[in-house]
Amino acid sequence: MPSSPSSSAQAARVRLGARLRALRLAAGLTGRAFADHAGWRSATNVTKIEKGQYAITADTVRLWCRLCGAPAELVAELLAEQSNAAVAWATHMDLNRGGLKARQERLRDIYWSVRVQRVYQTRVIPGLLQTPEMMAFLLERVRIDQHIEIDDVAEAVAARLARQECLKRPDARWLFLLEEDVLWYRPAPPDVHRHQLTHLLEVMRRPSVFLGIIPRDIDRRGVITAESFTMDDESLVAVELTSGEVNITSPGETRLYQEMWTRLQSIAVSGPQARALIHRAADSLDATKPEE
Repeated sequence: MPSSPSSSAQAARVRLGARLRALRLAAGLTGRAFADHAGWRSATNVTKIEKGQYAITADTVRLWCRLCGAPAELVAELLAEQSNAAVAWATHMDLNRGGLKARQERLRDIYWSVRVQRVYQTRVIPGLLQTPEMMAFLLERVRIDQHIEIDDVAEAVAARLARQECLKRPDARWLFLLEEDVLWYRPAPPDVHRHQLTHLLEVMRRPSVFLGIIPRDIDRRGVITAESFTMDDESLVAVELTSGEVNITSPGETRLYQEMWTRLQSIAVSGPQARALIHRAADSLDATKPEE
């Protein structure tokens, strides 16, 4: 897990800033001369961009490349790096600024374009597998914990339910790995949790869905628990933290998550064994039900 929520984005900005500085020096421009050509009042902006202290936009990269006479190939490369840096970190405050419904709708297109999505969860049932009741409970908790003033939980639930239609796509595969503890965590009332576990048993029957459960007592030598993550087509990995979301697109880094997924899947059970674990968690709810 990143050492701090924004460390991935900061590191990406620093790397890009260093490359822009090298480009400026290769063009023989001082910071003052570059600022004059760019129409900026102070060379301080140049320094802060090169040190990664400012967010670097695509327009800034284009301006930089034009003033430094960068070839088209380098321009394309730097714009790609800027794009990666821009999506590396986003706070929940920013993502939820327009309300929970808006955030759900912004994710919609991804689920209709991805071919293989892998989800590993250590905490909660993934959104694509949630019942409406569980969605409502969890999203209301999100709204309270993240101090979101807009109360559009019902609309957000409807948007998430519409997104679940992607599970019917014949051209896509949805792969889920859950730590067994996820089945036992009870963030909602018992009746909501019981219905949720029953729903997991039903969704497992879908031909496009694979659900693996990693048992609590499995031999984990060589396979440690990782942070929860979602991988889209091996090209984008999203890691959700308490205060925001880290998005990873670097091939070297996404490959590490692909390898982690393979190791985690190797110790997971599926089919009848996974069903048995779900039934065990459901039975525990009945065992703790107070007598009437």
